Amino acid sequence: MSCQISPLADVDPQARIGEDVEIGPFCVVGPHVTIGHGCRLDNHVTLIGHTTIGPKNRFWPGTVIGAEPQDYSYLSTPTRVEIGEGNLFREGVTVNRGADKEDGVTRIGNQNYLMANSHVAHNSHVYNHVVLCNGVLLGGHVHVHDYAIVSGNTVVHHFASIGTAAFISGGCRVPTDVPPYMLSAGSDNPEIVTVNLVGLRRRGVSEPSIKTLREAHKLLFREHRSLDEVRAHFAESLDGVFPFELSNLLNFIAQSRNGKNGRAREAVRLATPPRETDATQRKAA
Repeated sequence: MSCQISPLADVDPQARIGEDVEIGPFCVVGPHVTIGHGCRLDNHVTLIGHTTIGPKNRFWPGTVIGAEPQDYSYLSTPTRVEIGEGNLFREGVTVNRGADKEDGVTRIGNQNYLMANSHVAHNSHVYNHVVLCNGVLLGGHVHVHDYAIVSGNTVVHHFASIGTAAFISGGCRVPTDVPPYMLSAGSDNPEIVTVNLVGLRRRGVSEPSIKTLREAHKLLFREHRSLDEVRAHFAESLDGVFPFELSNLLNFIAQSRNGKNGRAREAVRLATPPRETDATQRKAA
């Protein structure tokens, strides 16, 4: 099927547009943008920078994808945004391209729902089936893993990670990693309140595994047992056979504690040298 491009849209002739794409009035598409088949841009959508978009994504009015990162160190190098398949970007969503750090890419996976006025900063990675509710702000280098839900007006500190199927309540300030399968609540330095039972059951996690996760929550976050104690406890009670979810939870927490300030990826930041393009442009400047 052919594309439908409004005569009121500004689409650079160098942009690569797939089949059955709809581009509404007053949209702007830059020369280094690739749009996969079946995408829909309602109106007043801006896609710029080196941005690659997979099939069947939809963009509501006011969305801006691929703009320069809000980072003083950025030197106009060709960093990127990569977006997968079937994502929904509601009104006013902004996704900045990568800064000259890590691999220089901001990533959005598949089947994510970014609600109105949410923001994904440079070098962040939103995995798959994630929901970012209205007004969520992700700082730079944040990772949000599969099936996580971040409720409205939550702000996530740069380099923090949100684990698989975690749930964060509305209006939270999230300065540290949030473990997978847990429910976090509280406006300032939120606590791990309980296990995300609704999310786990929606994902089809077995009741025995859920029971094990609830026991792990009690040991870790109420009794404040050490990881070694918790591992030893389950090694005995489960005859050394850990469910996947339990292993994922304990490994995530171990990585967070080996990081800095409660964020595992802070260790990545300290260990990562500047990208070559960054160093070259600084020298030229």
